[in-house]
Amino acid sequence: MSFNGEKAIVVFSGGQDSTTCLLWALKQFDEVFTVTFDYGQRHRKEIEQAEAIAEELNVSHRVLDMSLLNQLAPNALTREDIEIEESEDGPPSTFVEGRNHLFFSFAAVLGRQLGARHIITGVCETDFSGYPDCRDSFVKSLNVTLNLAMDADFVIHTPLMWLDKKETWQLADELSGLEFIRTRTLTCYNGIVGDGCGKCPACVLRCRGLEQYLEEKEQS
Repeated sequence: MSFNGEKAIVVFSGGQDSTTCLLWALKQFDEVFTVTFDYGQRHRKEIEQAEAIAEELNVSHRVLDMSLLNQLAPNALTREDIEIEESEDGPPSTFVEGRNHLFFSFAAVLGRQLGARHIITGVCETDFSGYPDCRDSFVKSLNVTLNLAMDADFVIHTPLMWLDKKETWQLADELSGLEFIRTRTLTCYNGIVGDGCGKCPACVLRCRGLEQYLEEKEQS
């Protein structure tokens, strides 16, 4: 499906998922914007990488100040003294409470000014790592709320919602962006571009998915 004459805004971190969504959006929409949020994350490199990718793909990019979120929701992504840990009975220490709620809401406000009613995000329930704000039910609920709040007809698109990491790599390949995403994106919690540190939860998930996809591709 393509959306002739339509504009879209991608919630963009410069990571694997949001960059895959950006490539997807560029195939679907006539004009695409990107927005990155500065919430005091551990690594400025994340914002720098998002800026570099947007420039390389010749896409409009804006960085919005969301530093208040850092004050309200201390976590392992905003505090160096908090360890990156997974939890068996709740979200991991990297969960930023309210992040996607605020990001999508502010993306909608910006989209309204840009004439873009389509909001693209790389959230995924299949590999959502325990983040409640990556669930399909949350996205659908917020979509309704935004339209009621702003008397608008926004559509939040989640191209990766039901894909695991192997399938996300497959989509990147189908979009002719596998090598670009592998080498240019930043997913690593330790701020290492590309294949990352190989040890943090984000890198383990990303690398395992890539290995599974490349193995499957080689066999086919």
